[in-house]
Amino acid sequence: MREFRSPDGLTWQVAVKLPSHSSAMVLFLHPDGRSSSGDRYAWINAPARMTTDPRERLMAQALLDAVDDRQLAALFRRSMPVSRPPSVTRVS
Repeated sequence: MREFRSPDGLTWQVAVKLPSHSSAMVLFLHPDGRSSSGDRYAWINAPARMTTDPRERLMAQALLDAVDDRQLAALFRRSMPVSRPPSVTRVS
């Protein structure tokens, strides 16, 4: 994980999830940490030089290390809220 400061001054934790051989989800974890309702995500396509074998998966930390602050800012601008399924309530 690493930190990212958004334009409004909040410091988000950034993680890479679901890496494939060519892309991964960049997850911006909201600073309040109390719930996931403020979390955001965006997909990133990895540079071709990161993996040459389509059977390999990207290393999440290596991809995160390769992304600079300018790229993180662009990902944050186009990120979307993480949606969670509504809780299931049992009707009696």
